[in-house]
Amino acid sequence: MIFAVLVAALPAVAFAEPPIAGVPPARETPRPVPRAAKANPCAAFGPGFVMVEGSSTCVKLGGAISVGGGGRLSR
Repeated sequence: MIFAVLVAALPAVAFAEPPIAGVPPARETPRPVPRAAKANPCAAFGPGFVMVEGSSTCVKLGGAISVGGGGRLSR
């Protein structure tokens, strides 16, 4: 069994390239670990609520613009 493993690995060893002298192996730069998304505690209040930065208060800003007009014609 060991002989069969050695015979199977021999071609891979024969064609392997030796390391180049004087050249350090390339280092892979570490990637930052992705952070888990923060839960939105304001979602419990409904859509549109956001957290005030630096506090735990949730607010919803909204507004409306209306234009009214009226008139009276007397004869």
